[in-house]
Amino acid sequence: MATLCRPAIAVPEHVITQEQTLDLARELHAGHPQLGLALRLIANTGVRTRNLVQPIEDTLRHPGLTARNARYEAEAKARVPEAVRRAMAYADLTPHDIDMIIYVSCTGFMMPSMTAWLINTMGFRPETRQLPIAQLGCAAGGAAINRAHDFCTAYPQANVLIVCCEFCSLCYQPTDLAVGNLLSNGLFGDAIAAAVVRGQGGTGVHLDHNGSHLVPGTEEWISYAIRDTGFHFMLDKRVPGTMADLAPALRDMANLCDWDISGLAFYIVHAGGPRILDDLCTHLKLPPTMFRYSRATLTERGNIASAVIFDALERFFEDGGADHAAQGVIAGFGPGITAEITLGTWSTTGNPGRPPAHRLTSMPGQAAAPVDATT
Repeated sequence: MATLCRPAIAVPEHVITQEQTLDLARELHAGHPQLGLALRLIANTGVRTRNLVQPIEDTLRHPGLTARNARYEAEAKARVPEAVRRAMAYADLTPHDIDMIIYVSCTGFMMPSMTAWLINTMGFRPETRQLPIAQLGCAAGGAAINRAHDFCTAYPQANVLIVCCEFCSLCYQPTDLAVGNLLSNGLFGDAIAAAVVRGQGGTGVHLDHNGSHLVPGTEEWISYAIRDTGFHFMLDKRVPGTMADLAPALRDMANLCDWDISGLAFYIVHAGGPRILDDLCTHLKLPPTMFRYSRATLTERGNIASAVIFDALERFFEDGGADHAAQGVIAGFGPGITAEITLGTWSTTGNPGRPPAHRLTSMPGQAAAPVDATT
């Protein structure tokens, strides 16, 4: 059974507080006719601090898409490897043991993907599969877990490395004065997350079942407008109410496994904003404490896009996890409106250590050639 091991989280060193954000909004948009509304929305996010890849004075400048994307690539290459090493250490694996790398980001673009750079520079085998995910936004962290689960179900001895690299501050648009964009300026933060899904062994969340749900007719509610200046975040005012549609999807998924969605031991969900968590409490009849890890991520890091669920999951690990075999759910929400849902059980009796000596090296549909993992 595939196991999601402890994630590694890395955040940049530049910190901005909510008070600083509100002061900047007042200074930069003093004449905005809806400034009061924007300030209230930012204050109500619950975000107290966020981390940025560059000082705020540099973040507020827009040197153009070319320079922004070059900064994204340079920062990713400088910061991702350390998180990857820690994630593999948590899983007790080496680069030679990894069969697929899933790289998730919606805040910068590279082709070849960052996966190719990682393989070339960190000792991964040339046969390592590559799966970049770029257009699922905040839901992509959940999608990465689910695709890793699918791969390990098809290849039970395989191991998958997941990397999420989200530098949301590099999407700042100083001339975009829509209220939704002003809100995003006080909501999103920067972070990197890495985690390993082991096909065999490991301690963490045993992955039991996964699925997706798209709310029909909502594809324009969260989106990017691609313009000469880069990615412009578009947010519809109806987005906060989508838990009325997605909470039943969570319940339906749990029912497939004869689980009670309102009686699970842990809930690791994407915290796009406080109303998402509040509404889930209402629709699933849960006390607010059940989402304490997601709330902590939102408060201390802001919305860090696809990395949110890994940050919340790391807090769960740090807190000691749950009783062995306790049931839980991991869910990411994002554009579409899409939910990526994982059901899993907490395991304290995994078998850490090196995987079997025969590594997966063939493409799907071909016979796997045995390779000595000790060489």
